[in-house]
Amino acid sequence: MSENQEEMEDVWAAVLWGLRIWLFLIMSLIMAPAMFGFSLGISETYMTILVKVLEWATLKIQKEKSDEQSLKTSASYGLIQREAGSMEKELEELRRSRPKPPVGGDFTLSDCLYFYRKGIESIVEDEVTQRFSSEELVSWNLLTRTNDFQYISLKLTLVYGLGIFVRYCILAPLRIALACIGLTWLVIGTSAVGFLPNSSIKSWLSEWVHVMCYRICARGLSATIRYHNRENKPKKGGICVANHTTPIDIVMLCNDGCYAMVGQIHGGLMGVVQRAMVRSCPHVWFERAEMKDRHLVTKRLKDHVSDKTKLPILIFPEGTCVNNTSVMMFKKGSFEIGTTIYPVAIKYDPKFGDAFWNSSKYSMVSYLLRMMTSWALVCDVWYLPAMHQQEGEDAVQFANRVKSAIAHQGGLVDLQWDGGLKRARVKETFREQQQKKYSNMVVGDESSNSD
Repeated sequence: MSENQEEMEDVWAAVLWGLRIWLFLIMSLIMAPAMFGFSLGISETYMTILVKVLEWATLKIQKEKSDEQSLKTSASYGLIQREAGSMEKELEELRRSRPKPPVGGDFTLSDCLYFYRKGIESIVEDEVTQRFSSEELVSWNLLTRTNDFQYISLKLTLVYGLGIFVRYCILAPLRIALACIGLTWLVIGTSAVGFLPNSSIKSWLSEWVHVMCYRICARGLSATIRYHNRENKPKKGGICVANHTTPIDIVMLCNDGCYAMVGQIHGGLMGVVQRAMVRSCPHVWFERAEMKDRHLVTKRLKDHVSDKTKLPILIFPEGTCVNNTSVMMFKKGSFEIGTTIYPVAIKYDPKFGDAFWNSSKYSMVSYLLRMMTSWALVCDVWYLPAMHQQEGEDAVQFANRVKSAIAHQGGLVDLQWDGGLKRARVKETFREQQQKKYSNMVVGDESSNSD
């Protein structure tokens, strides 16, 4: 028995020794650089190797399936090629094609063809539904989420198997450990800072703790973030608005600065994190019942931005996650505050991993596990110049102007559809609006208004 006990003790000693070395490497090579905002070049080397492997895989696929590649490329742009133009313009062109064009704005039977075509286009591929599914890639990125997962060659299959081992057996445990450490430090650090009296030192420590913990979490996702136009970074007393793809958007933005969050109070682990964060920094949390009171929400936001010493508020006006191919309608609430708006455009590179969170398909835990078993998270963040509401411009027009600027900078499609259609039906008012527009074309504006 003594020999067996000695052997077990030796095994446990070896395991503990290995854990010490592993923790030391994490602390020295990952966490310490993340805490102070510099890199040892490990992530850059990993990304360089990863890019070369994916380029090799792409060339291999193109060589083996050159005929299908052209089909994939054309299909990636969608089944329906829509022409950019208004209802008036398209109907006018359709009427001109008739042998005897109608006089004035009279109704013609050929107008029905326009509505038939629009209806069939929406049935085959509407502009809304496809924004809530993962963006399909032209070429396989050695992840199982793409439709191109099939046997192509022995070398590619071996590389795919090696990638599974690396992602699930090496990267995933490391990333989970870093995420747990980052969240733990966030709770402990913000709670400790919360005991300090209000002062400039407390504000500085709070911002440093927040940014440090977010950087550790970003290293846990192998995130590579490129920030552009830092001279336009949001300033205190303003509101930062950005397009929304994933809850990880917060981590991407907070790696470069600290923000005040706005959201509903939760229970469980999320509630613990929220209560710890608000002790050191004036975040804006609401009870479930308060979220339905628009006047109360607006008042709380106005009180926050009126204090120029408080951090800028971070808001995602779309209200839901979109698959990073477009920007959908911005809710007007954050544009009614009457303060400076700082637009930010976020664009992820899908070939390294799918950042989109499809909340109707994946829970938060399963989504985070998918992200931690992806290759990496690569994104570009553009800070746009500050924008103000113009004279005679209402909140909806201001929101649309900001949305268009974000879409243009990020190379995204600018859509007028409400992201709430993800789980709701189209409002009757929208259909009535289209009917009124056509009625104005046929009978004229004055007749329609009098009716």
